[in-house]
Order: sequence, then structure tokens, then C-alpha cells
Amino acid sequence: MTDTATTTPDALSPEGQFATFRERREQAVVQPKGNLALVNTQWIDSEQTVWNAPGTWAPLPAGESGLRLTASAADGIRLNGELVDGTVTVAGKDAETPGELVFSDTVTGFVIAGPAGNYALRVWDANSEGIQNFGGIDAYPYNPDWVVEAQFTAMPGATIPFEHSKDEGRTRELEVPGEISFSKDGTDYSLAAIESGRALQIVFSDATSGVDTYSVGRFLFVAPHADGSVTLDFNRAVLPPCGFSYAFNCPMPPKQNRFTVPIEAGEKNVLAKDGSLLH
Repeated sequence: MTDTATTTPDALSPEGQFATFRERREQAVVQPKGNLALVNTQWIDSEQTVWNAPGTWAPLPAGESGLRLTASAADGIRLNGELVDGTVTVAGKDAETPGELVFSDTVTGFVIAGPAGNYALRVWDANSEGIQNFGGIDAYPYNPDWVVEAQFTAMPGATIPFEHSKDEGRTRELEVPGEISFSKDGTDYSLAAIESGRALQIVFSDATSGVDTYSVGRFLFVAPHADGSVTLDFNRAVLPPCGFSYAFNCPMPPKQNRFTVPIEAGEKNVLAKDGSLLH
């Protein structure tokens, strides 16, 4: 008689840690401000209304952070906990004290800054259609072959032009703190890494992109050790936010981060409850 019971991996083993990582990822994207909750990002360059948010929105004078909001008490908007009745300034995320907006029991928002000094309102819905239809994140099984030891080399002041998924081919010069180099299967690689909080972010594509994985590419977040060594665990490669919501504008892989080989590790696509592609 064959024992068909499924063996649960040791929580401390690489496979066990991978399983925990996968579980936490699926929990994160359905949070009230998780990737699936973002329903609108609207850039405000004149007085206008915003889809899924009440009130009238307008830009502030150049150099000031945020947007001007005009609403009545009947609109039910709360800014930093206070009911809005009149005209107020909603500070952007680049301000010392950003404004936090509540539109309803499930809908919230905040203001983000753009690269040209402009501002947009982001609207989040904790009961969005994406969250309601979410079936999971398809991912490759744990693959130890794509856990690679590499070396970080600092490049103070360096920048690289990055395209973004919604910028129609225009590029933005992003600061690149350094490059990450490694060799695999006889090929040398040198990847550009950008800052993401306290970590470094690698935006990459490979031969699976647009075939088995999301076409725009994937992200890998890493933290070099003091001696510059860094472990690249591609099993933890994640889909970019724009893989979950069209309201995100994601950086695309620069030329040196485009692998010609398939990296069969990490996340693949966002799935609906019926198993089809959600996005």
C-alpha cells in the first residue's frame, strides 16, 4: 500500500521558509492598502473630480506638497480623522506629516508625488473587485538552483534610465546605489539595483516573461551584508504591483537586468478564483 499523505516541510528548512513566504505574500496583497486594493491613481493638473472619491480636487502652487480638496460635510470625507467641510490641503506622502483620507467604511486614500513635482490621489478599496475575485498567486515550486551567492559593488552617484509601464516609452533617471554581480552556468551577470527603503530592488525579466510569468517582469528585494556579499534567492521573486492593479505604474527592467535564460523560480501570475488570470 502506497502512503499518499502530504509531508509538511520543516518550518526552518528552505522549503518551509518558502512556504511561509508564499502564505504571507497572499495575505499582504488583500490588505486594505495591499496591491489588489488600489482602484485609482489620478494625476491632478487642474480642478477636477476623481473616480471613486467625492469632492473636487486641484493642484497647489508649485513647490507645495499635496492637493487642494473642496468638499461638504455631506460628502463624508475625513482628513486625518476630521470631517472635511470646505477647502483643505491634503499633504502628500513627501511631506513631514502626510494626509490620510477616509471616504467610506472600505475606501481610503492618500496623495503621492510625481517625478515632475506633480501630485496624484490614490484611492484604495478594501472590498475591491480584485480582492473579491482573488484566487491566489501562481508560483514555481521551491528551486534551490536559483539561490545564488553574489557580490554588491557600490556606485555612488550612478544613475540609469528606467522606463515605466505607463510612461509611453519615456525614461526616468533613477539612482543606482550599485551593481550586483554573480556567475551562473558559465555566464557572468551584473545587475543594476535601485533603492527600496532599507533594501535593494532588482527589476528583472527573463525567458519566462510573457510566456509563463507576468510580461512586465518581476522584482527581487535583497540586503547586502557588511562585506558586500549578498544572497539572491529568486524563489522570492515577486510580481510587481502593476501585476495586481492597472492603477500602479511600475519600473521596467533595464537592459542589463534582462536575462535570456528562464528563471523558473518565484511568482508567475495573479489568478482569479476560477484559476484564470486575474490581471
